[in-house]
This record gives sequence, C-alpha cells and structure tokens, in this order.
Amino acid sequence: DASEVLGAVEALRQGREVGFTWRGPVRVPLKLKLAGVDEARTLESLPLPVPGGGLVPLSRVATLVSEDAPGQVNRRNGARRLLVGFNVRGADLGTVVTGAQAAIAKSLPLPPGVRLEWGGQYESLQAAARRLAIVIPLVLVLIIVVLLAAFRSPRAVAVIFSHVPFAAVGGLVALALRGMPVSLPAAIGFIALAGVAVLNGVVLLSRVVELEATGLSAKEAALTAAHARFRPVLMTALVAAFGFIPMMLAQGPGA
Repeated sequence: DASEVLGAVEALRQGREVGFTWRGPVRVPLKLKLAGVDEARTLESLPLPVPGGGLVPLSRVATLVSEDAPGQVNRRNGARRLLVGFNVRGADLGTVVTGAQAAIAKSLPLPPGVRLEWGGQYESLQAAARRLAIVIPLVLVLIIVVLLAAFRSPRAVAVIFSHVPFAAVGGLVALALRGMPVSLPAAIGFIALAGVAVLNGVVLLSRVVELEATGLSAKEAALTAAHARFRPVLMTALVAAFGFIPMMLAQGPGA
C-alpha cells in the first residue's frame, strides 16, 4: 500500500528512525538507510519486496514525477529567507553594496511580499557607523567641556580645535594617493588622530598662556612655546603614528 511505498522511499532518502542513544544530555536518533540507489534519477529502480516473495521496482507500483522544489527552506523571524552571499575584494564594502542595490533596483522588480535585507559584514558596518554617529559628537562635546574648564576661554578652545582638520590633511592625502576609502579602521585612526591633535594643542597653548601671563606678546609667547614644547609634541605624535603602523600594514579581513 501507499504507506509501505513511502516508508521505503523515506528509508532510502532520509532513513527510518529505529532507536536512539544519548550523547551527554542530547538525545541522538539512530537511523537505518537503504542502499542501492544513489541518485534521484534512478529512484524508479528502487527494489521493493512483495508479499509473495521477490522484488519489483518502484516504477511498477508508483508514478514518479520530477518537479522543481527548494532544496532547503530557511526562516528568520517567522519569514522565509533565501540567502545569497558574496565576498568583496578590490573595493570597499560600502561602494560595492551601494552599486549592487542600484543594479537590483533597476533590473529586479520584487514581487509582493518579498523584501531585500543586506546583512553580513555590511550590517555590521552600518551598526558601527550608527554607533560612531553617536559616540563622536558626544566625545567632542565632552572635550569642549574639559577644555573650557581648563582654559576658561572659548577662544583658546577654538584655537585648539582648529588643529584637528589640519592634522587630518596628511591622512586624507595618503588615502587618496592609495585609492583607499575612509573605512571603519581609517575612521578609528582619524578619531585617535583628533585626540592626539587636541592633546598637543593643550600642551602648546598652555605654555603660550603661561608666557603671556609673564608679559610676553602673543607672537613672542607662541615662538618661545613652540621651541619649548617641540620635543613633547613630536614624541606624542610619533608614538600615536607608530602605534597605528600594524593596522596600516594589515591585510586580513577588516583591514
């Protein structure tokens, strides 16, 4: 009957559970599988035993129809999901995904009930960008508060913050010469660079303020402070630069 035929097909394709064992706390089923038919196209030759003895092929007692069907159905959050993956080489991830989104929007109209989600490393990149969009302004505000508390002068804070865009010129030129995007590691490097620039500005300007308090003019105080603070400012910048050399030379994932 039909149940016996289906049981034989199940034993061939998936195996029939005949018992179980335990692997620690995990229950592991024991399955028995039939041998003799290795491919779906030869399934019609599956031998079936008959009550009177002997064997008959499956094609004698069943009609086999070949149809297209999903090999596996994945779900996420209760919805069916079809995953398409690819690796990115020779270009930055954001540019590749933006181009792919534009190409799909033009050439692949989505049927009702279907939506696209871009995940993987791009999803992680977006999450990191959202966090940075919150962290960077917050850090800048905190730096301004600390500088105002230290110098009690908005003019001094503006002078120190003017170092940051000038300090970033070299990094931006280097990225442009190498044809590299402002990736997430590069953004982290620029954040550290901004911190070093503010630190050096504080070291230099604090000395300028001290010299101005002794009666020197602004020009004389700036020149004297530059001579006096050249070594500590240079050492601070070099330590930060050398610390980022391993990141600059990295070639693996996320480099």
